[in-house]
Amino acid sequence: MADESAESLIPYDEIVQEALRDVVGRVLTTVEKGGGLPGGHHFYITFRTRMAGVEIPKHLAQRFPDEMTIVIQHRFWDLHVAPDFFTVGLSFGGVPATLRVPFAAVTDFVDPAVDFSLKFQANGAENDGHEDHDTPENDAPAVVPVEDGSNVVSVDFTRKK
Repeated sequence: MADESAESLIPYDEIVQEALRDVVGRVLTTVEKGGGLPGGHHFYITFRTRMAGVEIPKHLAQRFPDEMTIVIQHRFWDLHVAPDFFTVGLSFGGVPATLRVPFAAVTDFVDPAVDFSLKFQANGAENDGHEDHDTPENDAPAVVPVEDGSNVVSVDFTRKK
């Protein structure tokens, strides 16, 4: 008997990806409603800068044309969460900026305080004409590497045939 699995007519990959992105939205909503970060929690959020709906200042888009990482910890303001995106005020090199990031553009969400990490494939249309770059972050303490642990969820939606 051949070990073949039927191709699913239900888009499980998309459903799981959406559910995990909802985790990010719920966490940010908790911070928004609570008026700040509880305890030692802080977040590193990596997103695709060319995704449709991403709004960042032109100088940041030029400097980080593909992907950038922001830190939500000490210096952030005006965090607002909508069903499909969030906005936040951050400082880059001492210059304040407001970013709008659709959840579909998020590729990584990390809370190093509790060794929690979600990894995504960005989904959605990208804007045209950008080059590769180094991963940046806004004005914040240095990134603390997160060790792989039982709380790390990696989602790989490549199809196996």
